[in-house]
Amino acid sequence: MKILLDSQIFDIQKYGGISRYFFEVFSILSDKKDVDIVLPIYKTENVVIKNSKFMIQKKTISLIFFEMLSKLGISTKTRLRNITKKQLYLNFEDKSFDVFMPTYYDTAFLEKINGMPFVLTVYDMIHEKFSEYFENDSLNVVANKKLLIEKASKIIAISESTKNDILTFYPHIPSSKIKVIYLASSIKIEKSLQMELPEKYILFVGNRENYKNFNFFVESVAKLLQEDKSLYLIAAGGGVFKQHELEFIENLGLKGKVLQVSFEEDQLGFLYNRAKCFVFPSLYEGFGIPILESMLCGCPVVLANHSSFPEVAEDAGVYFDVNSSDDLLLKIKMLIDNDDIRANYIAKGYSQAKKFSWEATANQHLEVFENLKLLSVK
Repeated sequence: MKILLDSQIFDIQKYGGISRYFFEVFSILSDKKDVDIVLPIYKTENVVIKNSKFMIQKKTISLIFFEMLSKLGISTKTRLRNITKKQLYLNFEDKSFDVFMPTYYDTAFLEKINGMPFVLTVYDMIHEKFSEYFENDSLNVVANKKLLIEKASKIIAISESTKNDILTFYPHIPSSKIKVIYLASSIKIEKSLQMELPEKYILFVGNRENYKNFNFFVESVAKLLQEDKSLYLIAAGGGVFKQHELEFIENLGLKGKVLQVSFEEDQLGFLYNRAKCFVFPSLYEGFGIPILESMLCGCPVVLANHSSFPEVAEDAGVYFDVNSSDDLLLKIKMLIDNDDIRANYIAKGYSQAKKFSWEATANQHLEVFENLKLLSVK
């Protein structure tokens, strides 16, 4: 079984859940007997794949020349991506693979794939559901995704919620064409790490813009943060606060109480583990890996009761009404003020997160690929 990938997502993301998903799944598959993973990629800044076995190690004269140019401050990114794309297209011409899997929604390969089967993963339908947050970018993603959904030999949806959303927007797609395969987390707690953190904090992780609903979260806990002098809110990752965010926080009287903390990958587990709770107020997610990350690290999760969240957290999550600031505040206070309730949700969360594994995710992907290979032989 030879599976061909492209480098799209590794060109787009330095960090990110999608690139992590591909790395985890195809690292496992590459160790299996009679499975060969081909990923034409020569240079990337993506942290999960940068030093992995998927990077092409052979130093051609052209690549050495590009490295020299890069050291001189001359941009070589576009040229190297063209080399990568050329290598991908050679695989299409030779039909030297069984199944192709694009890592994002660029449709350029459709003209080159030469009739070979391809599998598309749909991560969510966020651009379709909340197009107002994405401006012009949404139009391209929506159009490209729709075309790939229609042309794909098989679609992988990362939750039943995502599958249902696909069928809502594109009811002409047969339900049988879509296979639901859950994601997982491999996060670990590095307890030997030293980070300067408040003793008592609630945690938010990642991008804070638009549908992530960060402002609603801050407004909901403003009074609690003002009253409890020892309690802080940490926004982990997502970049330093922009000026408008600083002004928003200061206007709520929370200057010095809402902190942005950047972190390295091995520090994230520590951030979860030390938090009183992790709050995931997002208006929509295709899966929600942070839910599993938090649970695996012994941190109870407060989240909205919608989209994929109930599938991932089941009864191990503390749910709030996404339209009610009072309800969100109530659920956070419940965990902070009652050690027994908090301990119960920590235990339930850890058991729930253990239901998901990258090994199971990878094996289900392989089953999809093998079935397509059998069909193509017929």
